[in-house]
Amino acid sequence: MEYKKYEDLMFLVNGYIHHEPSLEMIKRAYDRAFELHNGQFRKSGEPYIIHPLNVACILAELHVGPDTICAGLLHDVVEDTSISKEELEKEFTPDIAEIVDGVTKISNLTFVSLEEKQVENHQKMLLAMGRDIRVIVVKLADRLHNIRTLNYMPAEKRERIAKETLEIYAPLAHKLGMFRIKAELEDTALKYVDPQAYNKIAGLIRNDNSARMSNVDHTINEITRILDEQHVTDYKIKGRIKNIYSIYKKMVNQQKDFEDIYDILAIRVIVNTIGECYHVLGLIHAHYTPIPKRFKDYIAVPKPNMYQSLHTTVISDDGFTFEVQIRTKEMDAVAELGVAAHWAYKEGVEYSKEKQQFEIAQKLKWYSDLLKFTEEDKTEDAKNYVDAVKDDILSTNVYVYTPTGEVVDLPVGATPIDFAYKIHTNIGNKTVGAIVNNRIVPLDYELKNGDIISIKTNKNSFGPSENWLKIAKTSHAKHKIKSFLNKQNRDILLAHGKEMIEEEFHAAKILEYNITEEFAKNNFAKNNINSLDDLYLEVAKANLSPKTVLTKYVGLISGDKTQEMQLNRQIERNQKILSSSNETGVIVEGLTNPLIKLGSCCNPIPGDTIIGYVTKGNGIVVHHIGCKNCKTFQMERILPLDWALNPDRKYPCSIKIDASSNINLLVDIMNTVSASNMSILSINATTNKDLETTVKLKVMTKSLNELEKMIISLKKIKYIYNIERDNL
Repeated sequence: MEYKKYEDLMFLVNGYIHHEPSLEMIKRAYDRAFELHNGQFRKSGEPYIIHPLNVACILAELHVGPDTICAGLLHDVVEDTSISKEELEKEFTPDIAEIVDGVTKISNLTFVSLEEKQVENHQKMLLAMGRDIRVIVVKLADRLHNIRTLNYMPAEKRERIAKETLEIYAPLAHKLGMFRIKAELEDTALKYVDPQAYNKIAGLIRNDNSARMSNVDHTINEITRILDEQHVTDYKIKGRIKNIYSIYKKMVNQQKDFEDIYDILAIRVIVNTIGECYHVLGLIHAHYTPIPKRFKDYIAVPKPNMYQSLHTTVISDDGFTFEVQIRTKEMDAVAELGVAAHWAYKEGVEYSKEKQQFEIAQKLKWYSDLLKFTEEDKTEDAKNYVDAVKDDILSTNVYVYTPTGEVVDLPVGATPIDFAYKIHTNIGNKTVGAIVNNRIVPLDYELKNGDIISIKTNKNSFGPSENWLKIAKTSHAKHKIKSFLNKQNRDILLAHGKEMIEEEFHAAKILEYNITEEFAKNNFAKNNINSLDDLYLEVAKANLSPKTVLTKYVGLISGDKTQEMQLNRQIERNQKILSSSNETGVIVEGLTNPLIKLGSCCNPIPGDTIIGYVTKGNGIVVHHIGCKNCKTFQMERILPLDWALNPDRKYPCSIKIDASSNINLLVDIMNTVSASNMSILSINATTNKDLETTVKLKVMTKSLNELEKMIISLKKIKYIYNIERDNL
């Protein structure tokens, strides 16, 4: 419907707002919008004020509050006229100014392309929605009127706006439970995106409608008789035609013929109480034959957009198949208006934006996810953010449960890895396995509606592998995995670069040196090195020789300083020889040649944080700080220990590898270890009934840094999904 006059708006508003100051504010907002947009025209040739007037009328149909209606009237003034947000705040209220600011498109910034501009606008819209959900309600009303008048736009622009509507705005309306707006957005957009399909389905509905409707009318009369005979009172029955885009999706996505779609026409029974819903369901099933697996109880388990109803598909005596939806009046209002029904304006009720935001986050699980997601990823670039929200939040239709019964919604094809990262990034990074419906499943298991899932974690896990990127479905999980791998690779390179420089200095018999940030910047700026980390990275990547660093450093030292360094070096070397003359490479401060042995329980290696435990008769046993045995130690017998700077030996280390069963797995592991210049002490593999293989591998390594580099190489084996230190 197209509204033309201010009186149209007031007719709608007067139906539920009677507070005089509120009505006066709406009148002031209309007058101000009329004044500011005066002289501006739409593509249709109409005065521009027609657009904000229609936006406000759509909002009034939803019974939103006066501030939201004013924001609808003023939503374009900051972008398209001379007034500022601050002036708007002074003239009206901070609330109205904030909503308008959230809706305002970014038009005064320079972008590389139109696509990038749209992405930035979507990001602004979603972030603003995180602050105040009324922003998106106004934005949806704005988009609804724009798409109603899309025929005045050039063909190319029509198609772009229609696609954007199907990708962003219709899913948002669905998530908010606003069925009426969603259906109109989808059907109108489809008319421009795929006019041939739209016209074909519209024709099929017209041709099929008379036959189906006669059956529906007969069935409604029959159900009315059944309910009356069973003394069900104060109910309403009506028929509903599925919208064109929903039929289009079923025909395209599920490869169904029009005749095979059962719920094109549905019968809706509306009663007063939840008890009556189940009573009516029993009466329907007693009279008609229900189709197995077509019953859905959205009352007991509501959809994430607050939708509640009982759905059942039945067959009548004459073979007519139809869907029956049973719900209360309140549920029906929520099904049609969604979040707007929850927030319908009531005179005299105290208003609190914060309270309403909290309430809606409690009722809309996905909105709570959006708030958490926005806070967690607020530093992300626009494209990553919008893609993740669009793919992971707006496109979800698989509902699974945590062990405590909390519903988690995910996209089709999601795996336990996606579930883990949806719960928390740290849980995702430390995931080592999953249990679905009380049985262990592989990490690439595809989650299904109703699955109950529990994630197994291990704090000593080395984290995700590159193979996880092929398993994860959600953009959020993929981004978190990439971030972890990038940081891990960077940390390894930093440690490797530092180690290479240290080895170069040790080879030159220089044990006392101090490479600083200033040294790196002052001497290697021409190599684009602006920090000590940059220096380490360039050395690790072989872009800069460690010998060059040594030469530059030695050239800066005077003769006197060199003599002093040589003396200190001699003293330090003698002390090291005295304190680490055992073959473990471990230093015990204040003790000369103590009896030391490495703990076989945890196999510590240089780079690990270690402690010493004074035993009775076996000297000092060295343990990894995370060793399980440390929990039982007596505090007075624990000693602090350090590794020697460059112990010249290799150490045994045990790791545990979880992988999918494959005939080449052990060969690939052995080849990778060999390529890393390590030797294997032992290797053992076991496979369970779920075809998951656990490999226990013991290798000889010089340091934690060397071990981690080998693990990065192992993670590239596609069958492997988790690696961790064993016995920690």
